[in-house]
Amino acid sequence: DQEAHYDTALLSLILALGTYEIATRLADFRSSPYLRGAMREFLADFGPAIAIVLMTWVALIAHPVDIDTLRVPATVAPSQARSWFVNPFLVQQKWVWLASIIPAFFISILLYLDQNITARLVNSPDNNLKKGSGYHLDLTVVAFLVGFCSLFGLPWMVAATVRSLSHVNALSVSNTETKESKTSKRVIETRLSSLLVHLLIGVSLLFLSSLQRVPMSVLFGLFLYMGVTSMKGNQFFERLRLWVMDRERYPTHSYIRAIPNKTIHFFTMVQVACLGVLWYIKSSPAGILFPVFIGLLVPVRLALNRYFSPEHLALLDGEKQPEEDEFRVTD
Repeated sequence: DQEAHYDTALLSLILALGTYEIATRLADFRSSPYLRGAMREFLADFGPAIAIVLMTWVALIAHPVDIDTLRVPATVAPSQARSWFVNPFLVQQKWVWLASIIPAFFISILLYLDQNITARLVNSPDNNLKKGSGYHLDLTVVAFLVGFCSLFGLPWMVAATVRSLSHVNALSVSNTETKESKTSKRVIETRLSSLLVHLLIGVSLLFLSSLQRVPMSVLFGLFLYMGVTSMKGNQFFERLRLWVMDRERYPTHSYIRAIPNKTIHFFTMVQVACLGVLWYIKSSPAGILFPVFIGLLVPVRLALNRYFSPEHLALLDGEKQPEEDEFRVTD
């Protein structure tokens, strides 16, 4: 049994890292000099799907090793013995109606912040989006979806940060420009890709038996790839790297050239502290208060106006690009 346990752990690690490595290498294949341009684009765009298929095939070959696979129901039905429609008027205890206001308040804060934070990241000036953002329209649609899904016991719908950023990256085209600004991103703004993604999600219900064969470790490797991919171009992670980087080898990003290094590091330390508090709260028994602590980031951000200049905060927030006369050699 102990030997089988080691075999399971080793195979799971191989499948997870193999999925991540294949997806990453195929994504980088876009800039490779090999094959035709159309083939490179195909391999880069469908790298994650190819990685899942290949690593699932490896798992099927190693069938004597017992590994966890994706748990999906055999049929489309409610997870509990109930009808599809959830009638709230069947609740006999009237106090439940009032008591539910408390968790509903916290959930509303979480959904509101999750939606708007994701929309803010997607509409970052770095993405050079041309169409309007439509924050209020998006939030209105989310509100109606939450109410509709609640009546049928379905998952609530809200913008997912990692998947949304991965979607933007998949639709982006980078063009080399100058030495100071290595690349300029152009995003192909279309509704067709989102429509096709959700249609394919619906079609996947016809292949539940096949999805049951996908190992969980393969999905973990996919999640790792999506997380690492979403970090690329994120200013927070770029500033974290500055802590262990030679100052003479700092990137030539605009905010690095316009803001003193001490100011950049201090701002990053504040963000790391806030992230640590959020991580602790989410993992503690007080996790239900997690949305409240996310909301408390707003007054924390406002308090930073006392210690940072508005110009530096605008650059660190990615809200603007510095003018030429703001560029300088950092200390």
